[in-house]
Amino acid sequence: MTVGVVRGRKGRQRAMGAVLTTALLCTGAVACGGGDDKSDKADSGKTQSRSQVTEVITAAYKKTSAAKSAKVEMTMSMPSAMDGGGDMKASGVMGWDPMVMDMTMTGSALTEGAPDAPEKVRMLWRDNVMYMDMGAKAAKDMDGKRWMKMDLNSIAEQAGDENLAKQMTGGMDSMNQDPVKQLAMLLDSPNLKHLGPAKVDGVETQRYKGRLTVKEMMESNKGLDEVLSKSEREQLFKNIEKSGIKGYDTEVWVNEDDLPVRMDIDIKSPQGTMKMSQTFSDYGAAAKVTAPPAGQTFDLMEMFKELGKAGAGAGSDSAL
Repeated sequence: MTVGVVRGRKGRQRAMGAVLTTALLCTGAVACGGGDDKSDKADSGKTQSRSQVTEVITAAYKKTSAAKSAKVEMTMSMPSAMDGGGDMKASGVMGWDPMVMDMTMTGSALTEGAPDAPEKVRMLWRDNVMYMDMGAKAAKDMDGKRWMKMDLNSIAEQAGDENLAKQMTGGMDSMNQDPVKQLAMLLDSPNLKHLGPAKVDGVETQRYKGRLTVKEMMESNKGLDEVLSKSEREQLFKNIEKSGIKGYDTEVWVNEDDLPVRMDIDIKSPQGTMKMSQTFSDYGAAAKVTAPPAGQTFDLMEMFKELGKAGAGAGSDSAL
């Protein structure tokens, strides 16, 4: 690769970086909810006791775990101080046993500070590998291939650190947008409470909220020990501590079938508060994700290797 090609790729590389940051937050960051309240207010009913609340959320955890997949609509708002800051919407299907995604993303978080970035990106996730359709415009900088590939297994293998892939995505296998794991976290909140009945897009639900600090998470061993393995729990805590997150609020709306209809999480971090709201439907929907053909994919890590070599060579030439 020539130095001229390296320089010509800088703008597109920034665009790829913006999209990649947003995609990683979408798939693996300890994410966030809130924003505009889409639920219609309902008449307040009798407040449930803590034991009743725990029973409902436990039932929701078991029912959601058994469903293994659902259609998802997501809105995310990230602080401007954060790389990839801005708003983002995504919709598609998600599976959590095994973890797979087929989501289409749009919003300012993709293009903020990177005008060359595509306005819409389809993202596929399977076998710990992410594929993003960067569009025809980006193909000229990716050897004519429009799908960008990021293999976290390969990154971890090259680094000689099996935990690296999880750390990069905020713990994909420990805590992410998987509603089962989010419900597990909610069970661990010492102040989990019932907020009353509410309607979400016309559906009758019961609304629950829990607040949890990182310290409380580390000191408590009830809910997480019941639904996460010891290694998953330890990795989760490490990821959150490294991120500088102090705590977060989780709200969930559960329908009469014991399934979450909506889930919001607000995360307070040094960069500001991240917000994400997810709505779920069609539990059990087919979540089969097929990777793009190898001939149509461009390996992001291979590009970084080439840029590093070219940059080193350019530095040597300048010195001469």
